[in-house]
Amino acid sequence: MTRPVLAVTLGDPAGIGPEITARTLAAVTGEDGHHGVAVGDAEALRRGVRAAGVDAEVREVGGFGTAPAGPGVIDVLDTGVLGTRLPDWGTVDPRAGRAAVAAIETATRAALAGEAAGIVTGPINKEAIWQAGSQHLGHTEMLGELTGVTRQDTMFVVRGRAEGAVAGAAPAHHLRIFFTTRHVALRKALDQITEETVGRAIREATTALRVFGTEHPRLAVAAVNPHGGEGGAFGDEEIVHITPACERARAEGLDVTGPVPADSVFHQGLTGRYDGVLSHFHDQGHIPAKTYDFDGTISVTVGLPILRTSVDHGTAFDIAGTGRADHGTMLSAYRAGVEYAPYAPQIRATYGT
Repeated sequence: MTRPVLAVTLGDPAGIGPEITARTLAAVTGEDGHHGVAVGDAEALRRGVRAAGVDAEVREVGGFGTAPAGPGVIDVLDTGVLGTRLPDWGTVDPRAGRAAVAAIETATRAALAGEAAGIVTGPINKEAIWQAGSQHLGHTEMLGELTGVTRQDTMFVVRGRAEGAVAGAAPAHHLRIFFTTRHVALRKALDQITEETVGRAIREATTALRVFGTEHPRLAVAAVNPHGGEGGAFGDEEIVHITPACERARAEGLDVTGPVPADSVFHQGLTGRYDGVLSHFHDQGHIPAKTYDFDGTISVTVGLPILRTSVDHGTAFDIAGTGRADHGTMLSAYRAGVEYAPYAPQIRATYGT
């Protein structure tokens, strides 16, 4: 794939998505080796260009095969949901929800058809898509239905640094963070941590690491309780569920270490000891990733037969339209899409239904 095309969805047009998409695509237009095409309402993107203060022309294209025009031109495939009646900035609006859903559907169809190497998604507002009639909890569930996949997982990609590296040095490697449970209350997440679910998450994380280029992945499995439970004094999840799952995975030939106390395992991963860390609940993995590199951490959905990278933040309605939105995470997600585009055939072969 000499020039991968990435379909970049605007997200909710009332949020910061159009602004950060405009800044991201303006920053990469004219570069060789890739072509980013925005997907969404053209007028929403133009409004985002103005709000962000970007010096670029928005060009409407009829498909993903159109050759890029060069620097200063942002291409958009107009989904035509909103027309010129745009929702107010920072508001929950069902029309905005419909526009966000239409962009996701269009981009996903293009990736499934091979017209795009992958999709890069801007932030959506769940309440808006629910008001528009969507029954999905969010992006990932929607993509699962569109691609015919019943189970998907999140892989955070964090730029790690070698032990002892000086400040400002280039990242030494990428750490991937995985999750045993997803968007559930912490109390429910603890109930969902069983030998079976941890074992399945270990196998899925190891598969994902291989799909995305790590030939012999080293995976660390985090503990849940302080100091790994201290032999059961601080909880027995490690004894009853996590350790048996790790032992079974090692017996299957996987390079798995754990359970490792959570207050040290992410540091160890970021300095290169492990290629991936399996965390067990939402904040256990999100907090270290976003604390270490909020703007650089990106999300990849694994388990889909298409490549999908994404920002790991929301619509930021409080600053939408002000031009203050930072596009760093969106740019990182786009760059990751370019980096992972060569794996698109392998992704399809591994996760295709």
